[in-house]
Amino acid sequence: MRTSMFVKGILTAAVAAMPLLCDAESNVQTGAATASPGATAHVDFQVVIPKFLYLRVGTGSVYTGATPSYANNGTIDLINFTPTSAQVGTGTAVAATAASGDLANGIETAAVVSNSGNVTLNATATGALSDGAGDSIAFTQITTTSSTLNSATALPAPVLTNGTSANVVITAPATKVIVQDAKWTYAYANTTTPPAGTYGGVNTNNGRVVYTATMP
Repeated sequence: MRTSMFVKGILTAAVAAMPLLCDAESNVQTGAATASPGATAHVDFQVVIPKFLYLRVGTGSVYTGATPSYANNGTIDLINFTPTSAQVGTGTAVAATAASGDLANGIETAAVVSNSGNVTLNATATGALSDGAGDSIAFTQITTTSSTLNSATALPAPVLTNGTSANVVITAPATKVIVQDAKWTYAYANTTTPPAGTYGGVNTNNGRVVYTATMP
């Protein structure tokens, strides 16, 4: 009986010790009293970075500074042109009104931030600006000039047209990370003389342009 209890105790202790020896990688080395045994163990690590693509045109989240923020912002700016009767059709470009754009005077903040290679950018209008009475102004009359803001290279702007513009390709560096912004200044080219009226507006009469950025 004593022998049976002794053996049972040894087996119980061995089972209790098994998690220490078998669950994780371990390595036990023994040697002579004068030797210096070595042992190794391994741990695997993995970091999964999601793809992200941030596009801003106009009023949006602040993304400069030590702690960038890329939150969505639903504000849509109105760029408004009000040429005088003496200016109409003269071919002299007309600036937007002072209250237009998040940077005023028809100037919008534009930015792209991404981490997966080249980005393609375009702009889509549903048609020419309309006055709702059958008259129109082509979107080619609205010009966009890009100039530097924070990044060393200004983010290029698509050329507006009555439909989808030609693609603008933003080439990523070897890191595949793009952080590029610009000031986009809109102007009315004023090379035609349309009938009197209000053309476009806040999501009316084809006044809205949708900018789209895509990446692989």
